[in-house]
Amino acid sequence: MAEYDYDVLVIGSGPGGYVAAIRAAQLGLKTACAESRETLGGTCLNVGCIPSKAMLHASEYFEAAAGGAMAKLGVEVTPKLNLGAMHGQRLDAVKQLTGGIEYLFKKNKVTWVKGLAKFQNAHTVDVGGQTVTAKNVVIATGSSVTPLPGVEVDNSKGVVVDSTGALELASVPKKMVVIGGGVIGLELGSVWRRLGSEVTVVEFLDQLLPGMDGEVRKEAAKLFKKQGMDLRLSTKVTGVTVKGKKATLTLEPSAGGASETLEADCVLVSIGRRPNTEGLGLEAIGLELNKRGQIETDPDFRTKVDGVWAIGDVIPGPMLAHKAEDEGIAVAENIAGQTGIVNHAVIPSVVYTMPEIAGVGLTEEQAKEAGHEVKIGKFPMLANSRAKTNHEPDGFVKVVADAKTDRVLGVWIIASVAGTMIAQAAQAMEFGATSEDIAYTCHAHPTHSEALKEAAMAVQGKPIHI
Repeated sequence: MAEYDYDVLVIGSGPGGYVAAIRAAQLGLKTACAESRETLGGTCLNVGCIPSKAMLHASEYFEAAAGGAMAKLGVEVTPKLNLGAMHGQRLDAVKQLTGGIEYLFKKNKVTWVKGLAKFQNAHTVDVGGQTVTAKNVVIATGSSVTPLPGVEVDNSKGVVVDSTGALELASVPKKMVVIGGGVIGLELGSVWRRLGSEVTVVEFLDQLLPGMDGEVRKEAAKLFKKQGMDLRLSTKVTGVTVKGKKATLTLEPSAGGASETLEADCVLVSIGRRPNTEGLGLEAIGLELNKRGQIETDPDFRTKVDGVWAIGDVIPGPMLAHKAEDEGIAVAENIAGQTGIVNHAVIPSVVYTMPEIAGVGLTEEQAKEAGHEVKIGKFPMLANSRAKTNHEPDGFVKVVADAKTDRVLGVWIIASVAGTMIAQAAQAMEFGATSEDIAYTCHAHPTHSEALKEAAMAVQGKPIHI
């Protein structure tokens, strides 16, 4: 029987990879993790989820102080932006959390092998010039920014940037254009709008936030316009030229038509992400990609190559950190001979703007397309007592239920704490809850979550507060 250096080698230390490595080690498997960055945590902890939330949170405080929201509460201040300090708290959060992963690796006896990984065969991987063998190899290399053809990103200049560069801007651009009306573009665009930028969002489709419920998409557009964003929907960018510290974009209608130009001090290219599979040497093990550049797996996360597994952004499904984390736990348990399962029908998604936007399960449109007869319950945050006292009236909760069985098919929320509220909906759906189950569950008062209870009551036509 062949002997290997490790039972498990995980390639990549993002949310999927580091969780898979820790869980495998907890299950008694000798585990290593290959990572080429100077710090662990992947895109999410280093230049994605975590630093963006640090900037979102800080910019919310600035806008609350500058925009008069605090004055409504009897707190009168005149804010002064210290962008350097704002960046500093972001970097500190990243340092603490990436250092925390390194601590957890040491605590659980996970070996960090530093360097880029490339397959030699299914059980042998070159990591930065070091040969590492493993009985099982988990590909968890995540994703990177999708480039826009003909548009050159140079984060060092700060004129045409991607999401990484947008976190590092040394000053507040007077005019920012965000190419792409998805989650990342709207979040980072919100940061700089709050800090003083004039933000224009250019989206190829006729609505923002593809994949979300139709009513949520329409309401989100209204709210972003109300906040001062200029939305250019059904519009495509055909070119970007840079001269000095200015960029000129060429735009035209998505369906074709006359072009126009738009000037900006900063252009954020945010049209999506693509799987990180280049340079892994997948051809050496006979592992091919699907048409979307992803690695196909079975429900247990096995690839077609024996001993090679894959999770996270490199496989089909939403590119979300928490999806990758759950898959990391599941793949480790499957490797250890246990039963690791991820219910991909109940993966929540959140947009961390203000208000937040969150959803889980099917949209109303998807439910109907799937053949369900649906009943809808909605409740406005304006009628929620806690939202009222907090001066957070925007948004609503929408429950999509099967009309025959009352089983909850999806929940969609726009609210200041929608990202927290959606966890209850996800848990309810995981247990097969009906709208009546949620409606008859006692909710603490006064809380934002009462809006979910009322929306569930509205499915049966009996909300109390509207």
